[in-house]
Amino acid sequence: MQKPRIAPQKNSPRQNQFSRAELLDCAHGRLFGESNARLPAPPMLMMDRICAITEDGGRYSRGHIHAELDVKPDLWFFACHFQDDPVMPGCLGLDALWQLVGFYLVWRGHVGHGRALGAKQVKFAGEILPRNRLVRYEIDIKRVIARKLISMAIADGAVWVDDAQIYSTEDLRVGLFPVNNGAARPDADWRPKSI
Repeated sequence: MQKPRIAPQKNSPRQNQFSRAELLDCAHGRLFGESNARLPAPPMLMMDRICAITEDGGRYSRGHIHAELDVKPDLWFFACHFQDDPVMPGCLGLDALWQLVGFYLVWRGHVGHGRALGAKQVKFAGEILPRNRLVRYEIDIKRVIARKLISMAIADGAVWVDDAQIYSTEDLRVGLFPVNNGAARPDADWRPKSI
């Protein structure tokens, strides 16, 4: 059995905060390496900073992420979703949580290209409007699974706007996969035996 692929860490201890410029470096392959997972580039990058990322914090003591997005009335999605009734699409808040779980895996040293794999439960109880000021994302890592070809993280997440929780998720799943033929493609045996 092959050992899980984990990239050597350049900095020890790990950096635990990331600015917008550093997140953009990640999107362009300059933070963790060109052949490794990246955050999406704008406009799909759904955070302005990672305020804290830990390996052992959070509700399950397996890792925690706190990130933020500054709400501005000129954010791209307000112009088209919906005309005369602007609201941030809920799927973008969910995508931000997936982005952060994938970032966590690469930050921990796992390699591959990231893909969202789903969530057990998602609840929406509010919305993000142009008049709001700040979106906060909170992730609690539940489990990291490292197999010979893939790594996967499972986490719970929440989205807050101006100090009110508006989304909650359970069992967000993100995997890092090897690149096959120019794209990250899960092999048939990527699923863990137990979760």
